[in-house]
Amino acid sequence: MLRSIEGEVAWITGAGSGIGQVAAVAFAREGVKLVLTGRRAEALEETAKLCREAGGAASVAPADMARAAEVEAVCETIRSEYGRCDILVNSAGLNVPKRSWQELSTDGIDTVIAADLNGPFYASRAVLPMMRQQGGGLIIQISSWAGRYVSKLTGPAYAAAKHGLVALSESLNQEECGHGIRSCCICPGEVATPILDKRPVPVTAEDRARMLQAEDMAETILFVARMPASVCLNEILMSPTWNRGYLEGIKL
Repeated sequence: MLRSIEGEVAWITGAGSGIGQVAAVAFAREGVKLVLTGRRAEALEETAKLCREAGGAASVAPADMARAAEVEAVCETIRSEYGRCDILVNSAGLNVPKRSWQELSTDGIDTVIAADLNGPFYASRAVLPMMRQQGGGLIIQISSWAGRYVSKLTGPAYAAAKHGLVALSESLNQEECGHGIRSCCICPGEVATPILDKRPVPVTAEDRARMLQAEDMAETILFVARMPASVCLNEILMSPTWNRGYLEGIKL
């Protein structure tokens, strides 16, 4: 039976848009106390407003997830204000338009790895002492289909970062399960979120409509969060039924 998460404290990164934003609103409807992190304070305030309208409580804690000191400062704020962190959703992530080996710059590599791998590393590491002390906790890592299958579409930096996130997640389960801490790595195929705007080849409205939607991801994240504490969903691999990767080369 799915459990209630009302009253729990959740830290959501990348909460200013896309998957992070809709996950925050879904949690708000369940009565979760939310801490919202991202680089853009104005976008976070908009998410906080949506959460309050949904009946939840939300505070804004801007930070660049690529900077360890800023991530740790947010975690310390959570500790001071709530004394615990029950759920961490690592949703912050990005890609660069020039992503193929032929175009990728060292700055591009650093930008993608810092946001998509280092950020989840810093946040996961930061919450572990609290979760150990409270006797459990859940970390949800938003990886990608590219975390399991290498694709030219996403480029080598993104694929490497997301593959690393899958490994990071499972290493948490190996080392922290005795403390009641579990990590679920969600690996979605194409999702219709603002990150698509960074694609080198524009995505049509028709294609976006057939992709996974941000709301689909919110429901999945909520399902993981509401599983009993005795259950660890190590990994979820999901894709649109109309999977462009499978249909490549097929004229529809």
